[in-house]
Amino acid sequence: MLNIYDQANALAASLKQTEEYTEYKRLGEIARADDTNRALLDEYKRLQFRMQAKMASGERMDEDEMRRMQQIGSLLQFNQDASAYLLAEFRFQKMIADIYKIIADAAGINLDMLQQ
Repeated sequence: MLNIYDQANALAASLKQTEEYTEYKRLGEIARADDTNRALLDEYKRLQFRMQAKMASGERMDEDEMRRMQQIGSLLQFNQDASAYLLAEFRFQKMIADIYKIIADAAGINLDMLQQ
């Protein structure tokens, strides 16, 4: 009998062996080695999460928070280590999103509404 949880654990182990994951982790360690980078990345992630949560609930993000996020994003963009880390994170998250779409398609779940 097929144990779906065993397969999910196998998939998780396989993800950790991908180039996308190893680069994401390696570049994260480099970017977060600097205290200023770490603080900026943490604040950027916190604001990004809040924005996504508000968007999901139909709310608009506070103008000050949006401006702060853009300012931090600009600073991170010009920092080579932080920028490389964020790009690697994006590639890894894209791979996970692709896998989720494959699973959703197999289950007959329509994700088109999330792309609006």
